[in-house]
Amino acid sequence: MRLLSTLCLLFTCTGSMAQLSSGDTAPQVRTADGILEGVNAPGLSIFKGIPFAAPPIALLRWKEPQPVQPWKGIRKADKFGPRAMQRPIYSDMMFRSDGVGEDCLYLNVWTPAHSAEERLPVLVYFYGGGLMAGDGSEYRYDGENMARKGIVALTVNYRLGIFGFMAHPELTKESPHHASGNYGYMDQAAALQWVKKNIAAFGGDPNKITIAGESAGSSSVSALMASPLSRTLISGAIGESGSLLGSPTLTPLAEAEQKGLRLQELADVHSLLELRRIPAEKLQQIATNHEREIFTTDVDGYFFPTSPQDIYAAGQQAQVPLLVGWNSQENDYRSILGNEIATVDNYTKAVQRLYGDKAADVLKVYAAAADADVKQVATYLAGDRFIGFATWKWSDIQSLTGGKPVYRYMYCHPRPRTNSDLVTAIPPPAGAVHSAEIEYAMGNLSTNPVYAWQPEDYKVSELMQSYFANFIKTGNPNGPGIPVWHPVKSSGPAQVMFIDVNTREETEKHRDRYLLLDQLLLKK
Repeated sequence: MRLLSTLCLLFTCTGSMAQLSSGDTAPQVRTADGILEGVNAPGLSIFKGIPFAAPPIALLRWKEPQPVQPWKGIRKADKFGPRAMQRPIYSDMMFRSDGVGEDCLYLNVWTPAHSAEERLPVLVYFYGGGLMAGDGSEYRYDGENMARKGIVALTVNYRLGIFGFMAHPELTKESPHHASGNYGYMDQAAALQWVKKNIAAFGGDPNKITIAGESAGSSSVSALMASPLSRTLISGAIGESGSLLGSPTLTPLAEAEQKGLRLQELADVHSLLELRRIPAEKLQQIATNHEREIFTTDVDGYFFPTSPQDIYAAGQQAQVPLLVGWNSQENDYRSILGNEIATVDNYTKAVQRLYGDKAADVLKVYAAAADADVKQVATYLAGDRFIGFATWKWSDIQSLTGGKPVYRYMYCHPRPRTNSDLVTAIPPPAGAVHSAEIEYAMGNLSTNPVYAWQPEDYKVSELMQSYFANFIKTGNPNGPGIPVWHPVKSSGPAQVMFIDVNTREETEKHRDRYLLLDQLLLKK
């Protein structure tokens, strides 16, 4: 095997596999950019910190991802690369990355393959974090357990916040596509191009790539399905809580450019060149209290030729199977009631403040008959406003125009109590909060020591992993020994898989809520 590695160096045998999953000897793979040496785990080969694009630094800050500079010799792929520039805004993120910086465009591969001929299905997972935080090294996204189900699993880094999503008039002018913004999405598309080109060397099938993500990662999946840069690269998609289809349209390029000028004003400089000269840490600090007003996903004319809403309506998105859903407690009732006591009167007034002359319609479908109902009904409304409706809209429109089956779930299983010896013990929530499903879906409960996982948690995790793995392999989540899951109908109430200790399929009960929110959206 070492001889084969040497011959590859001498004769450039692109895509050849030197050695995978071979015990004591470190696994090696030749990619289009050079030879990588990873690490072994029982039955797996793991390659971390693989560059898929050039470091977006200096004059490459706020440019579409550029090709990797090929290397000579053997590059170690035994540790995670740096995570993208970000602030520590989410306490549940546990990183293993090699620091933080603009040089962040790396991906990670877990493969159970022993040879390039195996052509195993591929999962590419994009992290959540509001496009402001997150990293492919987080424990909850670890690909080991998915790989043990016969899948080549990857996690991918992409630029965040002002570094990944800022538009600016000068950026638009210098762009060969007359576009600016959406660099983080372009990073994701570049990663998929890398996967298409190189994954066969890791034993993966370049024609069997499923993309997945949670929250901002899920919205990214909806974006990648819409963009001509990526929609032909995939065979399936999984979305967990989020899409870009929950607003009437995205920000127009001209408006997004004005947001970039706002950063220039805050930085007290007069040009794009001066902005690029500011150290990344200082620029991040300047934007600390203004990040949301500076960056946005925009209709740039390149990554998004038109709005995603129009692309999906016209059936121009990826025509692939979609598995999609959200959680039973995506947001807290206090986002509706604030600090008011949960009474029908206070709830009614809160809805009236939010919806004005449409409040009566909202109160009809989000009805609280008594004070005891208010917290739950307000929780439903809060979750739908936050992310439930946008995810429903994606499911609905894909079932109408996507040409392939759509499988919808509602994740209901609450996390258990926290371990009191590690954090202050608090009662678990009544439902499944935002992001609660990730460790279950990816089989990574044991990597999160905060919670006192119980046998029923592992039962739910094994079931959810099975659905995901089946879908990644076949485009259909069904398999032996698990409840049958039917696709969404193109009209009328959908069949929904309620994932919990008692997992079961039911007909959706509150389609009227989403139809109303859809009407209100169209009137904006």
